[in-house]
Amino acid sequence: MLEFLQGAAYGLFLTCPPWCLVGLVNPRLALPTEHPQRWRVLVRYGAVLPFISLLMWLTSLWGGFGPSLWGWLAGLVAIAVGLPLERRWRRWRMRRQQRRFEAARRRERARAESGVVELDPSRPPVGADELVQALCRVKGELLGVERPELASRVDRLHGRYRHVNEVLESRFEPGELAFERARSLVEQVSLGAVDDFDAMVDRAKGIRGMDVDYVRSRLAKDAVRLSAEETEALRRRLALIEETEIALRRLAARNEAALTALDDAAVTLSRVVTGRPKAALGAERACDELRRFIEGAERYGQRQQPHSSD
Repeated sequence: MLEFLQGAAYGLFLTCPPWCLVGLVNPRLALPTEHPQRWRVLVRYGAVLPFISLLMWLTSLWGGFGPSLWGWLAGLVAIAVGLPLERRWRRWRMRRQQRRFEAARRRERARAESGVVELDPSRPPVGADELVQALCRVKGELLGVERPELASRVDRLHGRYRHVNEVLESRFEPGELAFERARSLVEQVSLGAVDDFDAMVDRAKGIRGMDVDYVRSRLAKDAVRLSAEETEALRRRLALIEETEIALRRLAARNEAALTALDDAAVTLSRVVTGRPKAALGAERACDELRRFIEGAERYGQRQQPHSSD
């Protein structure tokens, strides 16, 4: 084996100068890259491959001096055989990266087309208004309390908010009365949803660290060995967790209602044909839908206040 390695080192070293000359004349013949350059030829055949052959020769000296014929032949054809293989490997890797890039772009396009664009809490979008910045903040807080299922709702609200604004800008000119009224109502609905997210954060912080599975397993498996005080404490802890989860589900239902209100407004506004008398009526209908939702949300909040104070 060492004789073969020593012969391959000699053969590889002897073929470096001819390949270097060929590469200086036409780099495409001596380099496997898509954009060959002559300085790469000098680096490859003047430094890298001679250094590799030197290492092979020094390693083979442990077996003495005696290069084999097959090693010589393998070293002489190593570059000629290795170049096509390296070209194929590079092309295969490039195609795989291209497929991954296309798949990621298709996924991003599909998510954007469905109205869901993930917000980065640490980096709000460029030119984001106060509401989008508030959404980024509250998403970071929900992720901080380990509630990713609630944080995903922030992305959905952001998508609806952006979609309604795009419909408004496509149907009305900024400064029109209908535009300003609808825009303010959309912001009120979205700000109300942000308040709900803040309430979710507060409630999720209260039960953070409580392991409901542990409590239930203790009550189920160790019920006989538990004292009355410990059993009552575990039941009280379980009740607190369940009450908080119910409150979170109610807030999530309110959030879904806000999304529905924004969708209704977007659909109504998209039917508006500007430049006609009925355009104002369509915008007024959308504003009425948003106004009714805001009034209903306020009544719901007033009903919830006595319960939350308990």
